[in-house]
Amino acid sequence: MNPLDNMSSQELRSYLDFLLWHYKVADAFWFLFTSEQYGQPAAEELNMRVWQKAGELAAKNLVKRFNITEKGLDGFIKAQSVYPWAIIIGYQFERMNNQVFLTVPSCPSQTARLKRGLGEYNCKEMHKREFEAFANVINERICVECVFAPPDKHPENTFCKWRFYVKGK
Repeated sequence: MNPLDNMSSQELRSYLDFLLWHYKVADAFWFLFTSEQYGQPAAEELNMRVWQKAGELAAKNLVKRFNITEKGLDGFIKAQSVYPWAIIIGYQFERMNNQVFLTVPSCPSQTARLKRGLGEYNCKEMHKREFEAFANVINERICVECVFAPPDKHPENTFCKWRFYVKGK
């Protein structure tokens, strides 16, 4: 018997909150321990590969699960809005004409590292590949451009900002 079958809506919501928290914790410790064992460059390279694949698989699942039929930026926003990291981190989306800006005002991973004196890690290429793989599932013509992300300098109140647009528009 599945324990989820007997949970109330509130209990399911609480469990979902736990799963999102646990997802973040597992990712953080995986990265920290990989960095300790194999060095920061190896951890960043592996993280890049993991999140490229995770982005692709998540987009495929979300498109199917939520019946997302839009093939442009609207479909991208719709799928991203239910992506676990968008919920965990609180991605902010701004649609302007034929482009979308995704902004991360506060990044739990980077903030935790800074609190522990570890400094920011280079997440720019990892997120670029993750976003490209995700966007490619929605529409192969969606392009990803990093406005800024660590290791770039960034405003105090924003860790990274990304631009998405459809090639040929």
